[in-house]
Amino acid sequence: MLEPATITRRRMLELTAASGLGLVPYKRAFAAGLEPRIEQFDPALEKIISVFEPIRTLATGFGGGGNTEGPVWWHEGGYLLFSSIGEQKLIKYTPGQGTSVFREKTNGANGNTRDPHGRLISCEGLTRRVTRLEPDGSTTVVANSYQGKRINKPNDVIAKSDGSIYFTDPWNIPDLPQPWDLDFNGVYRVSPDLGTVNLLTRDLILPNGLAFSPDEKILYIGDSRRTQIFAFNVAGNGLLLTQTQRVFADLKGAEPGGPDGFKVDAAGNLYTGGPGGIYIIDPSGKKLGRIVHGQPQTTNIAFGGDDWKTLYFTTHSTLGAVQLKTADIPVPVPARKA
Repeated sequence: MLEPATITRRRMLELTAASGLGLVPYKRAFAAGLEPRIEQFDPALEKIISVFEPIRTLATGFGGGGNTEGPVWWHEGGYLLFSSIGEQKLIKYTPGQGTSVFREKTNGANGNTRDPHGRLISCEGLTRRVTRLEPDGSTTVVANSYQGKRINKPNDVIAKSDGSIYFTDPWNIPDLPQPWDLDFNGVYRVSPDLGTVNLLTRDLILPNGLAFSPDEKILYIGDSRRTQIFAFNVAGNGLLLTQTQRVFADLKGAEPGGPDGFKVDAAGNLYTGGPGGIYIIDPSGKKLGRIVHGQPQTTNIAFGGDDWKTLYFTTHSTLGAVQLKTADIPVPVPARKA
């Protein structure tokens, strides 16, 4: 393994000033004691990102006592949407213009994604349901129960190219009455017609983020309690071959942070929060490098920008970004032909 190649704070500030990009004040940006830098663990990182790339803080002060979460790029509009959970707001960030409120009264929405038709799918924690925002502004309930029992508190969500929707439902809700309707933490699949909800696994302690491999043959699911990401092979019917469950990445460490929401790029590399920052992991599970952004926890990640080469990330209260060398998977993913 290579010794980490890093960019110093002074050099980062020089590069940032030269590019005309702003950073939040020093005391806030480095409050966690983690000096922003990009560390290289393997030569393969050079094809993905430069160690001299500046790490930008784009906006801060969100979350409202919850987290800033669920970033998703709106390519046709040239903007990013993300959740301010405690404020119950969906925030719009437009490069060069800043932030504005896109939608209020989101029912504590956390994770967001888009389906193959471009509709917004959200996990509403307060109403304990997954919803779809229709073009006319109406709301369709994607899922709110399993076998006649209310789901607990959906957290993160993704859509497959066939229109099926996958979401995690951690059982970690101290603010809701007990006992819970479902006494386990589940990961679910909703059929494209929304008529069937299947439980994929109940064997993770705290299922959180999830993402498909580029060919959709592998589903990655993060277990935040174990600080590990698991991989499952996906059957032809969209369910999981649970006997294939394996540890893809272990993200234990002394520094703050662990796996939450994450994404996979077109080459199959996985980008996830971990101790001290964002880890870039190749399809074999090898850690290629780490983006240390100066915040204690990465809550979620999205690809975006006109060329899909911007890696956006959210933390407890901030939105940040860093530029990549390679383009990544557009959201929504165009439906694949049979």
